[in-house]
Amino acid sequence: MKILLVEDEQKLADALSKGLAHEGYTADIINDGKKALTRISLHRNDYDLIILDLMLPSMDGLEICRQVREMGITIPIIILTARAETDTKVKLLLAGADDYLVKPFSFAELNARIQALLRRPTESLPDTLKVRDIELNPSQRKVTREGKEVPLTLKEYGLLEYFMRHPNQVVNREDLLNHLWDFNYVGFSNVVDVHVKNLRRKLSSDGGDVLETVRGVGYRLAE
Repeated sequence: MKILLVEDEQKLADALSKGLAHEGYTADIINDGKKALTRISLHRNDYDLIILDLMLPSMDGLEICRQVREMGITIPIIILTARAETDTKVKLLLAGADDYLVKPFSFAELNARIQALLRRPTESLPDTLKVRDIELNPSQRKVTREGKEVPLTLKEYGLLEYFMRHPNQVVNREDLLNHLWDFNYVGFSNVVDVHVKNLRRKLSSDGGDVLETVRGVGYRLAE
């Protein structure tokens, strides 16, 4: 899962980014309101959730939220705010925010709210994803094949979840890189292929491989 974190307080942004990474999320960080709105409008399909600070340079979170919804973008939005007044909360919800947290807050609470929102996708999905004999439980972060648990790294789990949410679709490497690595990533170019190779090895069984390589394009998880 990929999250856009819009927060201009650097220490808080770094702390949240570290916590999100520990939970297996990829986070892009932007510290300016107008830049965030541009990013969202141009790359709406790259993100599963937005964490948006209320007070930002150039444009506040309330206006960003309002304009995002006017564009028809339905990505879940959590607002971070130091203002606890009921009037402020009502305005945020009416502007299209899905949830809000009043500062200071614990990361555990933020993580719980993220998981709650991600369990409510725009399209109805089952609690457990299943493709052939592979089952993935997003709330437990557990993967089994033929009833046996498959131990995966965070990146391998992220890849598999993305494939299982797009069964039978050809997914190119750029989509995977954009979804599972942040926009500051400067590592080696075949990082996706390496992780897919490891994932394929861990999923191998007598039932055969389910991850197909589409030469020159990407990969497909066949049902």
